Amino acid sequence: MFKPLLGVTAVILTFVGYVPYTRDVIAGKTKPHIFSWFLWGFVTAIAFALQIYGQAGTGAYVTLAAAFMCFVVIALGFKYHSTSDITRTDIFFIGAAIVTLGVWVFAKQPVLSAVLTTLIDLLGFGPTIRKSWRKPFTETLSFYYLNTFRFGLAVISLSRYTIITALYPVAWLFANGLFAAVLLIRRKQLPVQ
Repeated sequence: MFKPLLGVTAVILTFVGYVPYTRDVIAGKTKPHIFSWFLWGFVTAIAFALQIYGQAGTGAYVTLAAAFMCFVVIALGFKYHSTSDITRTDIFFIGAAIVTLGVWVFAKQPVLSAVLTTLIDLLGFGPTIRKSWRKPFTETLSFYYLNTFRFGLAVISLSRYTIITALYPVAWLFANGLFAAVLLIRRKQLPVQ
């Protein structure tokens, strides 16, 4: 009963965590990199499918909620004219994500797909990191703190711990924590923009 409760809590925190982020996008304060968010949505949906395949239990629903919210951010980003400068590297990442899906579906290699999916999703963070390094006030810091916490809950709520089920949330637990720290450091180094 404890793990499902943590899973549900993490899902609720996913939606709660996006409230300030989406509010800041609407207000024009936060400018999400649309391509990063598209990549995250696509790859997060693959990660969710892999977690279900690997019998992750309620811990997987956090990943589904995150995928859904990625597409909400994309829609808001288009509506409120967010950043969408696309580089060749960005296109490489989306191509790699499509290959990852093929590796799982056609080659029947779920562990390799889980590793590649997680790696590609993390590399897809590149455009956001690049943008935020120069303009650290264009991201909502509290969002990344809450993401760190909710991914921690997601890891604890997993029914099975395998590479297929745990790699994605563990990687994002650390990625969000590190990115929040980078934003905090850069905000102290640069004046408010």
